[in-house]
Amino acid sequence: MTSTIRPESDTTVPDDVAAQIVLPEGHRDDDRLFEAYRWLRDNQPLGLASVDGYDPVYLVSKHADIMEIERQPDIFTSAGGENKGAFNPILANRAGDEFTRSINNGSLRILETLTYLDPPEHTVVKDIAAEWFRPNNLKQWEDAIRVLARESVDRLLATDGRIDFVKDFALQYPLHVIMSLFGVPESDEPRMMTLTQEFFGTADPDAARDDVEPLTPDAAAQQWVATINDFYAYFDELLMDRRANPTGDLASIIATATTADGDYFPKEVAYGYFIAIATAGHDTTSSTLAGGVRAIAQNPGLLQRLQGDLSLVPNLVNESLRWASPVKHFMRTALQPYTLRGVDLHPGDRFMLLYQSGNRDSDVFVDPDVFNIDRRPNKHIAFGYGPHMCIGQHLAKLELKIMFETLLPHLEAVELDGDARFIQTNFVGGLKNMPVRLTLRQR
Repeated sequence: MTSTIRPESDTTVPDDVAAQIVLPEGHRDDDRLFEAYRWLRDNQPLGLASVDGYDPVYLVSKHADIMEIERQPDIFTSAGGENKGAFNPILANRAGDEFTRSINNGSLRILETLTYLDPPEHTVVKDIAAEWFRPNNLKQWEDAIRVLARESVDRLLATDGRIDFVKDFALQYPLHVIMSLFGVPESDEPRMMTLTQEFFGTADPDAARDDVEPLTPDAAAQQWVATINDFYAYFDELLMDRRANPTGDLASIIATATTADGDYFPKEVAYGYFIAIATAGHDTTSSTLAGGVRAIAQNPGLLQRLQGDLSLVPNLVNESLRWASPVKHFMRTALQPYTLRGVDLHPGDRFMLLYQSGNRDSDVFVDPDVFNIDRRPNKHIAFGYGPHMCIGQHLAKLELKIMFETLLPHLEAVELDGDARFIQTNFVGGLKNMPVRLTLRQR
């Protein structure tokens, strides 16, 4: 099942706009990226992009269209439907997909994780840990998370306030929280950090691995696979330990989960869960935290307003999620003919769901390019929509709420102190560096 580029038509995206969005390097320039998103929404909301080295993809830029596709996995598959592994749910160039198929028996299903699954298989695997991630269960961890937040802020208060907020603060707290809840020793957290940056930074030169030849067409796919293998090697020991000596932590719940027949799920299912938690479980939260603090610095009076009423923090969290949208895209593929926004679609057509663009859609959000904590309702889709909606969303919101409640009372002022830099990725990521000057208020 393959799709071909249609003849030139009113759905074809100009080359510069297509490259800005499709290529990882286009995401280093946040201003130009969001200009490209805006152009799509205003001119070709469902536009066909053709970029050298990539298969043609429809860029889905409107909030409603993303939701329409997401809610119908029987029509728009994540990874192939009955033909498992036929499609990649993450955009890769042709060389990358060819490399993955060459080492994976012709399949693009390189991970046994929710991203690569469709219902009903997706539902069975999601249910392994779904109960643990529900708000009622997470309440028992709130005090422990608050302790970790206080420890992070205490370390910040020991500085002079001139830091790289991403490297020196935002990355550390969510990592420590998720690893603590997961049961990974603190001494192994630096390794998890490095692997996460390699996992999501496959196209970023600063995150390149020494064992992958740079600048080759399939370098990103090679790094993806090499990092997955490193995760497997680490998590195999954790898996076997939890099966032999379950402790009740999240790793134990996943490791000891059984199928309807009473057998353990294959190891690869547990590995997939472990990797998802060890990467997306903290990287997206740190990107949102950094994005929210940057917005506070750019909006005079907002810090003082929040400090005067910490009940506004949940609004700050939601608007920071909309604003940062650290998950930039997932891919879907049509399994049957469909008409969307007047465009006749065909089996094999590919769709890049642009969550960042959907979260700036003026049909849904008034003044979408304004950071506004009074936005109600805030119907952002930073966690996706439909069956693939993020299983960890409630934990992420809880972590962010607790950190903002802990941090904000200690800030007299937040000033940006240099140029911010963004990770070179079209998949998951946000700010890579954000120099700031914090005027700190001691206890």
